[in-house]
Amino acid sequence: MSAKEKTKIKKEVKKKTLEKDVLKLPVFNQKGEKNKNVVLPESIFGQKSNPALIAQVVRVYLSNQKKSLAATKTRSGVAGGGRKPHRQKGTGRARAGSIRAPGRRGGGVIFGPQPTNANLKLTKKMRQKALAVSLSDKMKEAAIIFVDKLDFKEPKTKKALTVVQKIAPGIKRPIRLVLEGRDENSVKSFRNLEDIEISRPLDLSALDVLKSSGLIFTLEALEKLKQRFGESNAKNN
Repeated sequence: MSAKEKTKIKKEVKKKTLEKDVLKLPVFNQKGEKNKNVVLPESIFGQKSNPALIAQVVRVYLSNQKKSLAATKTRSGVAGGGRKPHRQKGTGRARAGSIRAPGRRGGGVIFGPQPTNANLKLTKKMRQKALAVSLSDKMKEAAIIFVDKLDFKEPKTKKALTVVQKIAPGIKRPIRLVLEGRDENSVKSFRNLEDIEISRPLDLSALDVLKSSGLIFTLEALEKLKQRFGESNAKNN
């Protein structure tokens, strides 16, 4: 896709978004040639920007990725003790009930870090809305490419690199490739490419979209994404 085609797509997306209409964008083959158009629903690719929702969703996703494994032993977990270090009276020293007391050397730790499991949650509607908003923002940037299919008779990383260069020459990496099905040849061909991530439409999240400079959808993956949002199949021209 040339720079002129990319600019044309940006203008078309902006025009259709203002008209609150479905979007019709070109579909390319593996050679980078346009062979037909695909109709995209406004509910997925024509949403208005919502920075507050995106910020909240990103915070939840990043927070849930953190693992709190730091742990210290309290006086009940330190080995030793069981008897008084010395008698209660007559020694001139302060009273002491256990060598595991926090004030003694080798004793327990007061208020030390402990493993926590405070996962934040999002409703299904919020996750889907955030995904639609992030996809719409990428669409306005002309950073989403649609390809009819990816056909590899055998795993070939060099061929996969050629396909990416022909389909999305104007999109910087990292690029996320959205595939459906278990086409092992395609997965093996793209997985060794630097800054090329592979996702399934049912697992795609708003954070995945935001971390990518551009996305490449196959038509099969697009249909699965529509089913995820409850959209009926759109007719391709």
